[in-house]
Amino acid sequence: MKILTGNDLKSGAVVWWTGHGWSLDVNDSTDVADHGPAIIAREEGAQNVFAAYVVDGEKTEAGVRPAHIKERIRAFGPTVRLDLALKPSDPAALNWVI
Repeated sequence: MKILTGNDLKSGAVVWWTGHGWSLDVNDSTDVADHGPAIIAREEGAQNVFAAYVVDGEKTEAGVRPAHIKERIRAFGPTVRLDLALKPSDPAALNWVI
């Protein structure tokens, strides 16, 4: 599965392409197949997102999981302070990143 990530132009937050727009939750992301570059060009041109790129991911029972640890950290948040993570109440959150 190929998913898109980038940063929201207004807030700088990490966002994920849903097929209709951008979401803060990686589990909302959708497979873009080979359409990633075209979506990126359109969305960056419309100034909805910046620094967007395609990443490999997989759909698991727990949701969408980016293949590379860099994107898993971007999806989850800091790994050194779980209280600052995007899902601080999830006791298994650190297992998801690594």
